[in-house]
Amino acid sequence: MAKRTYRFIVFKIEEKQKQVIVEKVGEPGQGYEDFAASLPADECRYAVFDFDFVTAENCQKSRIFFIAWSPDTSKVRSKMIYASSKDRFKRELDGIQVELQATDPTEMGLDVFKSRAN
Repeated sequence: MAKRTYRFIVFKIEEKQKQVIVEKVGEPGQGYEDFAASLPADECRYAVFDFDFVTAENCQKSRIFFIAWSPDTSKVRSKMIYASSKDRFKRELDGIQVELQATDPTEMGLDVFKSRAN
């Protein structure tokens, strides 16, 4: 398996320039908690998370998740911009295996990643 560069990447849309920028990257040694903590509570973001897990057969595996984070408390305009740009942006990313859409932290809890990864 290719050596990973980042555990996660958080992307932000710069509304004035209408472009997606990298806001934050997570080192390979960082985990889910670091990732969850890097998403703002009341602003939309896109993120990619490289999720490691162990299968029922005890095999180490990883899945690349695309997360569309759109919290209920974020601005309506922002939600609309992120929603309308999502598919185009996601197509530019390589190797996405699972997509998650979350409007609050429970919708992207560790248990959700585990159940969607298999």
